[in-house]
Amino acid sequence: MNVPTKEPKAKRELEELSLLFEISQTLEKSLDLREVVGPLLRAMASKMGMMRGTLTLLNRETGEIAIEQAYGLSESQRERGKYKLGEGITGKVIQTGKPAVIPRISEEPLFLNRTGAREDLKKRDISFICVPIKLGKESIGALSVDRLFGDTVSLKEDLRLLSIISSMIGQAVRLRQQMRTERTQLLEENIHLKEQLQDRFRPANIIGNSNVMQAVYDLIAQVSKSNTTVLIRGESGTGKELVANAIHYNSLRVSKPFIKVNCAALPETVIESELFGHEKGAFTGAVGQRKGRFELAHGGTIFFDEVGDLSPATQIKFLRVLQEKEFERVGGIATVKTDVRVIAATNRNLKTLVEEEKFREDLYYRLNVFPIYMPPLRERKTDILLLADYFVEKYSKANHKNICRISTPAIDMLMSYHWPGNVRELENCIERAVILSNDDVIHGHHLPPTLQTAEATGTASGGNLQETLDNLERELILDALKSSRGNKTKAARLLGITERLMGLRVKKYGITPKRFSTKK
Repeated sequence: MNVPTKEPKAKRELEELSLLFEISQTLEKSLDLREVVGPLLRAMASKMGMMRGTLTLLNRETGEIAIEQAYGLSESQRERGKYKLGEGITGKVIQTGKPAVIPRISEEPLFLNRTGAREDLKKRDISFICVPIKLGKESIGALSVDRLFGDTVSLKEDLRLLSIISSMIGQAVRLRQQMRTERTQLLEENIHLKEQLQDRFRPANIIGNSNVMQAVYDLIAQVSKSNTTVLIRGESGTGKELVANAIHYNSLRVSKPFIKVNCAALPETVIESELFGHEKGAFTGAVGQRKGRFELAHGGTIFFDEVGDLSPATQIKFLRVLQEKEFERVGGIATVKTDVRVIAATNRNLKTLVEEEKFREDLYYRLNVFPIYMPPLRERKTDILLLADYFVEKYSKANHKNICRISTPAIDMLMSYHWPGNVRELENCIERAVILSNDDVIHGHHLPPTLQTAEATGTASGGNLQETLDNLERELILDALKSSRGNKTKAARLLGITERLMGLRVKKYGITPKRFSTKK
């Protein structure tokens, strides 16, 4: 008598295990829950014999419950399946967090049939089971099924199985939320670390936010903590010495000396003594022993500016120091050991000098271990105004002035100039302009004549006196309109002219005052 009972039970348990295994595999297929709920409901329909199945989710902001995925419902029926929290069976299950089993929905007044999928409730007895989907103690939605009522149907067993499935969905939702949270945190930490890295390796005396300068900062960050030899290339005035400073003061040798050698400024007769020192009596005037730059830099960094100007004889001795970490003083025989990091800079093409046999090839490769290229100012136009503002503030303090801004025409001239002298030339121009300014503003006529060319000012070539006066008048009008935010009356008052005359000048020069207005 027990055999017939045990066989259906064993079969049912096997089918349940098969269904749960299939659901677990389905939930692992995608991180997007919407992609896996459809296959999940179809598996339930196949194994549980359900007529319809729905997964509803609660919108915490609106309090509305809507069908996310469904089996056995049309698109229009799904659209109609919306509830408020506590409304109908589904709304009450989500509100209370407790499951509901309705043996015959035709006898349940709370069953709303909002979707319209169960039009003839009296002809067919339909059972409805709804269980909450929870994250911890909070209900985020519900899983429900319809099936035909019958004596052979165990609603209690269906409720148990449905509760297990809803728990699996809840765990899948929690896992996806954790993964999204961790991913967001990792992205935020990555952005924060990048910002810290950029700030750390952007010394106060190096100004610039352009992409080419960010690349320079990245290279400084990578090489600073090592003892690698660095070769800084770039035109004169680009700031190669500033890069050398940044590398040393962000290195592990920061507490040790930073010795600078300008190879172009040292005469050939004294450069060897300057670099390696000399013994007493080594030559006329050597009244005592003297340490050279390599000895003074022991444990720290030595910076060779314009290294391409070293003589062939000095290059040989320099190469030995790089290779062997030792040298002899001029007039001495004792070998002196040294531990220095070498940073070299040049505005010359060392590879061309090597081809011309003016620079040793082996020395070139010893120096060119980690090259850094400093871009000319014309390749970093977006940094011009940042640099100009920095120099304005610097020389305003030095000259006890209060320069508050640079006029629009002056900005146009700065931006259109090609800057052959790079940052050094820009600094000199701003220093001159600060000294010449007497109204706390840098105007175009304060800038050097080299910037006031036809290309820079936008005037035609061969300009005469009248043209120059017109340009100056236009600049003053633009400046006044900028100060008054496009108000012609206030601008006329600032210039001491009538409003009518201001209107005529604005028309003459084709100026649009509205461009200076802050109103949207």
